[in-house]
Formats: sequence, C-alpha cells, structure tokens
Amino acid sequence: MTRSTTYLLECLLRAGMHDVVTVEPATGGLAALAGIAVRRDAPAVFVKAFADAPADDVFVAEAEGLDALRVLGGVATPEVILANRELLVLSMLRPRPSSEAFWEQFAHALARLHLGTTHPRFGWHRDNWLGRRRQVNTWDDDGFAFFAQHRLLRWLGQPRVDAALDAADRAALERLCHRLPDLLPDRPACLTHGDLWMQNVLATPGGRPALIDPAVSYMWAEVDLAHVWSTSPPPEAQRFFAVYAELTSLDGDWPARMPIVQLRQHLAVLAQFDDDWGAGDQVRATLAPFRTRT
Repeated sequence: MTRSTTYLLECLLRAGMHDVVTVEPATGGLAALAGIAVRRDAPAVFVKAFADAPADDVFVAEAEGLDALRVLGGVATPEVILANRELLVLSMLRPRPSSEAFWEQFAHALARLHLGTTHPRFGWHRDNWLGRRRQVNTWDDDGFAFFAQHRLLRWLGQPRVDAALDAADRAALERLCHRLPDLLPDRPACLTHGDLWMQNVLATPGGRPALIDPAVSYMWAEVDLAHVWSTSPPPEAQRFFAVYAELTSLDGDWPARMPIVQLRQHLAVLAQFDDDWGAGDQVRATLAPFRTRT
C-alpha cells in the first residue's frame, strides 16, 4: 500500500472497522485522500480523510448534506456508514454511464430537487465546507446580499486570490456585487448541492444518477446549473440542459448568466489550489466589464 492508503487504513482501524483487509487508492478528489476499503465479510466502502490534521466538522457536515439531498430533495446519494472528525466512510457508487438517457434522468432529479425545496431564506442552519474552506451560511432574506457577501466577497483577502487579482480586479468584483440585482433574476432559494462539478455526478449500482461531496445551502438553483455548465460536461450532457430548462421554465438568457454565477466557484478554486486550472483567467474575463465605472 502507499503512504496515503496506509494512513486511511489506520484511520479505519482507529474508528473500529477491524474487518478492513486493505485500502486501494481511489482518484477524483482534490482536497482529501481517498481510497476503497476492502473488507473481509462485507462489501467494499469508499473512505476519505485529510492527511495533515483532523478536519473539524468537515465530514460530519458533508454527511448531513448527503442526508439532506436524499431526504429533502429525493436525490440518490451514497449511504453514510461513518462520519467523524477524522474520516468519512460511504457505500460504493459506480462511474456514471455515457448516455443521454442518464443525463435526462439527472435533469429530472435536479429539477425535482430545486423545485421541491424552495425556502423563504438564503443560507443553512450551520456553516459547512467547500474543500478545506469554511462556507458561511448565515441566514439572509436577500439572495443578492447573501451571494455577494458569503459567496463572492468572502474570498477577498485569501492569499492566493489576492496574488491572482490586482486592485482593479478586486474593485471590479465589488462593483459587480453592487450590480447583482441588475445582472441576475430575482429567484427564490432552494436546496442546492453547492459543488456540482462533473466529478461529483456518479451513479448508483442500479444506474440512477447519484451525487457526492455536497456543500449544501438554500441558494439559487442556478448555482448548481452553472457548475454543471462550466466544468466540461460531456457531449451527451447537452440533453440534460434542454430537459432541465424545460422542466424549470428557464428563460432563454440563462447561459449568459453562467459566468457570473460561477464566479463563486472559480474564486474558491483560486483560494485553495496552486494549479487553478484556468480559474484565474475565467475570473478576470468575467470581471473585465466591471473594471471601469460605467
């Protein structure tokens, strides 16, 4: 085993899972170590932990988010087997199939989540986490103020963000936040996954769409839509966008809004990773029209 999988095995044994025989490496996550734990007399499970230190309430909050998506939103998620400060253990899912039918199913599932969980306020009853950074979810009646304060401006002051954006960029972000009511439609809050990039869309053993790694809150549905739109969806996913738009009565201008809504995720990537995978360029391009006063 590698050093990472050995560490995961040690965490599992400390948690009392003494039937684990070995841990095999798993790929896909960015913030945590991940593996597949092979057990002596039970099905294999997925496990993740952080290598450097206990993770506060990261995994407990993630487990709660998975339960909320399943119970409140009817979305398939893995079963939470164990969640504590050190690690998270989940039932196994499988890679998503490459078919339009799968993405059409996912469109129905996500539309049902968003349409069936509307809420009068924006936020969540507790803070949770986006990667290794705290996601502040303080309740607010105003979605524009909530998005500006807790999803965009909160990243200013982070060392990697300040290194990537100059003073004009940071001023442009503040101007954009001030103009959010003119740039985005006034929509109700609903339960959102909050980190819905392509790697977090998997399938159940029976082939249904299933979600992992949430950072839930009551927020605009387009936060989830923008994430799917902006993270290189495969060609067969085009069916998803057409079906989701029809089910949720989206106006025809929704694609033009995606760069602004996705600013939150690009800033989060900038804040946490040395390789930003083009996030800095995306942020600067979106902010360019706001760099000078109009």
